[in-house]
Amino acid sequence: MSIQLIDLFRQPPEPWRNGGGHTRELLRRPGAPGADWALRISVADIDRDGDFSAFPGVQRWFAVLEGAGVELTLPAGRQRLTAASPPLAFDGAEAPGCRLLAGPTRDLNLMVQHGRGTMRPVQPGVEWSEPFEARGLFSLSGGLWHPREGKPVVVAPFTLLWADDGMPCRFDPVDAPADGRPCGYWLGHAAC
Repeated sequence: MSIQLIDLFRQPPEPWRNGGGHTRELLRRPGAPGADWALRISVADIDRDGDFSAFPGVQRWFAVLEGAGVELTLPAGRQRLTAASPPLAFDGAEAPGCRLLAGPTRDLNLMVQHGRGTMRPVQPGVEWSEPFEARGLFSLSGGLWHPREGKPVVVAPFTLLWADDGMPCRFDPVDAPADGRPCGYWLGHAAC
C-alpha cells in the first residue's frame, strides 16, 4: 500500500486572480488524455465575498474547516455552511456566489472529473469501508489512522493522508472537538 502524508502548511499558497483568497493544493491525480486532472484536493482561504470559479464536468465537495462560515448561492437556493455542517456536494459548473458570514474562512475542497468521489465527516473509531479505489483522510485533530490490515500511521492536524488503496480504515483522534465540528474528513475516489 502506498501512503502519502501531505502537511497543509508546507504547500505554497496560490493567490486567486480575483484577489479574494488563496488555495493550497494538497493532491492532484492525472486524468484521461485531454484532462488536466481526475482528482484534486485543496484547502482555500477565502478572504472576501465573491463567485467561485466554474468547473464544467466536475463534481465538487466543499466543507468549512475554520471561521464562521459562508453562504453559497446555488441554482437550488442559498446554502449556509459552518464548520459543524456536513460537506456540500454540487456541480462544479454552477459556480456559486459566496458570502462570508463573519470574516475569513478556511475550506476543504474535493473535485472529481471522469470518476466518482465522496467527502464525509469522520466518525472517530468507526471503520470507513465504502468501496473506493483510493481513499484519504484530512485530519483536523491529530491521531492514528488504522488500515484494516497493516500498521497504524500517526497523522498530525491539518494533514492529508492519501492511500492509493481501497482498504477500509478508521481514525482515532487524540482530541476530538467538543463543539460539533468533525475531527476530520474521509475522501474517496474511483476512476469509474
